[in-house]
Amino acid sequence: MTWQMPAEWVKHERTWLSFPSSEYGIPAEESYVAWSAVANAASEYEPVIVLVDPKQETIAKKYLSGEIETVICELDDSWIRDNGATFVLDSATGKLGAVDWRFKGWGALEFEDYQKDDLVAAIMAEYTKAELIRSELVNEGGGIHVNGSGMLLVTETVQLGVERNPDWTRLEVEQELKERLGVKDIVWIRRGLTRDYEQFGTKGHIDIVACFANENTILMHDQQDENHPDYTVSHEVAARLAELNDINLIKVPAPQIRKDSHGFVDYSYINHYILNDAVLLCAFDDPNDLVAKGILEDVYPGREIRLIDARPIFAKGGGIHCITQQQPAL
Repeated sequence: MTWQMPAEWVKHERTWLSFPSSEYGIPAEESYVAWSAVANAASEYEPVIVLVDPKQETIAKKYLSGEIETVICELDDSWIRDNGATFVLDSATGKLGAVDWRFKGWGALEFEDYQKDDLVAAIMAEYTKAELIRSELVNEGGGIHVNGSGMLLVTETVQLGVERNPDWTRLEVEQELKERLGVKDIVWIRRGLTRDYEQFGTKGHIDIVACFANENTILMHDQQDENHPDYTVSHEVAARLAELNDINLIKVPAPQIRKDSHGFVDYSYINHYILNDAVLLCAFDDPNDLVAKGILEDVYPGREIRLIDARPIFAKGGGIHCITQQQPAL
């Protein structure tokens, strides 16, 4: 079979999430509220399934909409974009496949248990009756972004990082990504945002740095404050993406807030999630929330742009895109 990962804006069968099970300790009230806000909003536009750890079954019912289906399974964490299946379609028959990357807790982070989460993709495949496609590459869904027409965005510090795939060459990584995702051209970005390399970071996931909005348009995080360490990162990314032919590059200004209690933030509007008739956009109670909303209204015509406070999610290490996963319609 020839598998291909459809673009995120292609019609969905449903959206998947995981209810917070372990946010580096006992989950806080803000985690329940934030994750459920995303799930409940998504359920207004398409079917939603939320994976729930048995220990959280009762509390999940208090927060999740009655429109949402829950599937009980043991979980270590709640970042389904990363530990769950990456859904693909066979280009000839339209059959659904589920890529099961090796999941090692973002490069075996010292605080992270991941044995249960490494089984999530298989659970999703079984539920959807998708063909399970096991990959030996250590990878996460937040580390890839496709345009559905053969192009893939990735970062060197993720798939090529010694924490994940120390024995793989660049050529071997590229061959695996091409085979599993059905892409032809791989665009390597040197690194991700600065905070993503700290204790709870992913070591450079692409989905807070740059993403496709359509086949020929890339949105990128634009840090405009010269005193922020991501100012240099943004210039590097812009220079790299400007090299691509026939790509319309749109810079989305970073939020004006620069720091939280732990230092420089990696708040990003790039980490949004595209639904069938809407886009869930990270909000930060920041003046640039409406600037980003206006940009997305232009690039996603016909979709409602919904702002959702993502600060509690970013405080745990990710954003709205990180906690969602699309299942394409057949």
